[in-house]
Amino acid sequence: MISTSSDAGKGRSTVYNIFIASFGNALEWFDFVVYGFFAPVIAKVFFPTGDQFTSLLLATASFGVPFLIRPLGALVIGRYADRAGRKPALTLTVLLMLVGTLIIALTPSFATIGVFAPALVVLARFIQGFSAGGEFGSAAAYLTEQSTTRRGYFGSWQFASQSVTSILAAGVVWAIYANFTPAEIQAWAWRLPFLFGLLIGPVGLVMRRFMRESEEFIAAKRAPKPEPPRTATAGLWRGILATAGLVAAGTVSAYVLILYLPTFAITQLHLPPTLAQSSATIGAVLSLLALPLAGALSDRVNRLRLMQTGLVLTSVAILPLFAWLLANPSFPRLLVCQLVMALTLSLYTGPLPALMAEVFPLRQRTFGMSVGYNLAVVVFGGFSPMVLTALIHETNSDMAPAWYVLMAALISIASISSIAARRK
Repeated sequence: MISTSSDAGKGRSTVYNIFIASFGNALEWFDFVVYGFFAPVIAKVFFPTGDQFTSLLLATASFGVPFLIRPLGALVIGRYADRAGRKPALTLTVLLMLVGTLIIALTPSFATIGVFAPALVVLARFIQGFSAGGEFGSAAAYLTEQSTTRRGYFGSWQFASQSVTSILAAGVVWAIYANFTPAEIQAWAWRLPFLFGLLIGPVGLVMRRFMRESEEFIAAKRAPKPEPPRTATAGLWRGILATAGLVAAGTVSAYVLILYLPTFAITQLHLPPTLAQSSATIGAVLSLLALPLAGALSDRVNRLRLMQTGLVLTSVAILPLFAWLLANPSFPRLLVCQLVMALTLSLYTGPLPALMAEVFPLRQRTFGMSVGYNLAVVVFGGFSPMVLTALIHETNSDMAPAWYVLMAALISIASISSIAARRK
């Protein structure tokens, strides 16, 4: 009876820890996603140039520039998490994200304070970028360390919680476009989601402040620290490069299909903003359901094979789907594209944190996952909106997003294949 009670208590504690980590992760990414959704409006408020393309390019650049500092956040916070613990690192990332959100929410427009307005926005994005650099590795390590036999399921909540963010952010943006005029949105209503983030952000901060540390981390800290072999550093960076390749498809797909596609649907396909945001929200709901299922399935079948299947399906489907959408742009076709991609990519991204965690030993796990993930984000993901905006403008081809996703999927397939070969 005592053993049963103890097991039940441990189970409840694990569920609570996962909820706190996922909730905080969702809150932190909320403001990050909202900025991407409001890129066309922010372009007019902070980067007015008289040319719509230039303004949008500057706004998407300000979305991507903070990704340059994310590797620094990964280096600093990742090392801190491996030495001090996952809990203090996760608390720090939420605090920093709130500071950045506060600056964006309260910064006056370019018309009011001139060049100081875009400067403050870029500063806020840098703070958020530093925070986000340490968030993924810390949260993913914490989640996958809740169980050695169910890493896939627990780790999948890293991305599932980001789907919650997409649902919440897209829903809020949809409500604003539905209830305010374009003039009201540009004047002040675009700030409401950021103010909302400031209201609920402290909840995540308090919850993380009182969360339990990873038991696997505590056990490793108590154990004698072995002398690392000379090959440890080389092995660490091989693992980092491998995980960067693994993440390529995930980060490109997230920024292209979730953040950029609504803007693309509005500016290129000329669909109403409410329909564009509705499609993104429905796609995120499917991802929220599919990601934990894919993660749990990866604990029972070959994890690498499942992820390869998801990437191959994505590679095969992306070009014909996008061509079909462009042939006759409509909400139903946009929605089908979102749903198919959400499903195929979930087979890959659901198990991804677990596979990344298995690449690194515990004492280097957060550092390795953080740096690998953020290198991929810098190289492939963060500048996706800016790159695609420029490519479409220069080539007059609206197929650019599909080719970009295909390129990233092929890189991730190659990375998974290399990991599979080393395991044989």
